[in-house]
Amino acid sequence: MRNEKLAAATVMYDINKVRDDFPILGREVYGRPLVYLDNAATTQKPLCVLDAMREEYLNVNANVHRGVHYLSQQATDLHEAARETVRQFIHARKTEEIVFTRGTTEAINLVASSFCESQMAAGDEVIVTDMEHHSNIVSWQLQAMKRGIVVRHLPITDDGRLCVEQLEAMISEKTRIVSVAHVSNVLGTVNPVEKIIRIAHGHGIPVLVDAAQSAPHMAIDVQAMDCDFLAFSGHKMYGPTGIGVLYGKEEWLEKLPPYQGGGEMIDKVTWERTTFERLPFKFEAGTPDYVATHGLATAIDYMTSIGIENIQAHETELTRYCMEQMATIKGIKIYGPQLPSAHHPSPTAHSVPGGFAAGHHPSLTAPGGFAAGPKDAVVSFNVGDIHHLDLGTLLDRLGIAVRTGHHCAQPLMDRLGISGTVRASFALYNTKDEVDALVAGIRRVAQMF
Repeated sequence: MRNEKLAAATVMYDINKVRDDFPILGREVYGRPLVYLDNAATTQKPLCVLDAMREEYLNVNANVHRGVHYLSQQATDLHEAARETVRQFIHARKTEEIVFTRGTTEAINLVASSFCESQMAAGDEVIVTDMEHHSNIVSWQLQAMKRGIVVRHLPITDDGRLCVEQLEAMISEKTRIVSVAHVSNVLGTVNPVEKIIRIAHGHGIPVLVDAAQSAPHMAIDVQAMDCDFLAFSGHKMYGPTGIGVLYGKEEWLEKLPPYQGGGEMIDKVTWERTTFERLPFKFEAGTPDYVATHGLATAIDYMTSIGIENIQAHETELTRYCMEQMATIKGIKIYGPQLPSAHHPSPTAHSVPGGFAAGHHPSLTAPGGFAAGPKDAVVSFNVGDIHHLDLGTLLDRLGIAVRTGHHCAQPLMDRLGISGTVRASFALYNTKDEVDALVAGIRRVAQMF
């Protein structure tokens, strides 16, 4: 159904008008026009987000939930309106299921800490995957050191797909939770989280979904997905830094103990005992970043005004175009699933270990022309024997901002047998001209070596 909707998204937005909303895209770097392709790390912010936050600081700044005065009431209204905007964005049932955090990392740590404290004992297991961000590995490893839980990892194929068929066999009487990335921040793989959730729920096991790399690019419906927890960050979706969201089903959030203690999360405090506030405030200790929540809501409204399906269609086309152009570069290796060529949708697949060689496009065509195992707006690659850091540094001198290194996914790099990659990642404001600049830059650097 999603592919059909994307195929029908023929009315695209005016990319030039959109780019005007992001003044930073008009600056120069080293005397060259900035080509910003590091959006998986953080996106740029539209003027409407910056204006909304400035306006609140100038005219509505007061602590929330605590004051009876006018400004406090105004700030509280904006803060809770932001919670409702998030609820609608991910289609949660209640605002009580929306917990504001500092980002995906804190949200995952919250679940890991509170879940392990109340639901797990020494020897109990959590299942993650080989393509997780460190946030979804180290947070569980910390609990392993503290509580003796066991962290297991679902393997991936050579072309960067989860071996979902192995999940059933991995689940045991000791398995207590599955925690999985919706989209890999390195490979761009869009994981079949609905299938993973069905398998886990068949054993009565809850699932946490890391949506940091999916929420900016595709529609999220937590009720249809049926996940038990879901986390994402504001700064990766055109909002401010330091704000994120944890969604949790009400019944699970009620079961879990608070993550931190302090103001806001209490009902009553005495020397004998403390009782805790109702959801979601039980998990929101201290003063929240109420201006950032307003900024996040404004960013969501901005994305909604463009249309999330339009954004996804635009970024999918950019990703396909980028991979087609890169495939003509001698010695390039692209990691993860491939999108089919727009001109040759069903070529013969020729894979190489850990990636695909230049000129080969595996057949992944699905109804609507989109990939059967879809790839998000991320292209990670290496060229010949050129070190990824050298390639990224020289591209930077050409004004092209890409990410290099292990991308906070060292176990995945070990699985692929490499130390790192160069990563180009796209957003709603990127253009084919910028892809052309990237490809020309790669050619230029390759000729130097």
